[in-house]
Amino acid sequence: MPDALERLLEDFEVLDDWEERYRHVIELGRGLPPFPEAERTAANKVSGCASQVWLHDWAETGPEGPVLRLQGDSDALIVKGLVAIALMIFDGRKLSEVAALDARAIFDRLGLSEHLTPQRANGLLAMVARIKADALRLQSA
Repeated sequence: MPDALERLLEDFEVLDDWEERYRHVIELGRGLPPFPEAERTAANKVSGCASQVWLHDWAETGPEGPVLRLQGDSDALIVKGLVAIALMIFDGRKLSEVAALDARAIFDRLGLSEHLTPQRANGLLAMVARIKADALRLQSA
């Protein structure tokens, strides 16, 4: 598990209530690097999200084969934090392992599945589906 994701899981264990966790998720979103304006395209927009979400991905050569690289953004603070969590899960992973990752298990471990509105939970799953589909596309390219 990547270090950033492991730290996030540890942080969530320490935070007692969901208001603190929501604030932490928002801070994660604020910590994302600026998203390039040139990447705010219809092709990079994630469908299935109530808020606007953009994901830009590419493959990069890693020591053990090609890895997935991701950038993301949203126009909603909490959703931007969810984008940050999705990036923690998938960014830097080998393309060949992305499809098998069980992001829902990580969301359950964080408690996100039970504390997000159905609309936000569906949007988060749409992000995951998009990331996995893009990783397969990059792998076969």
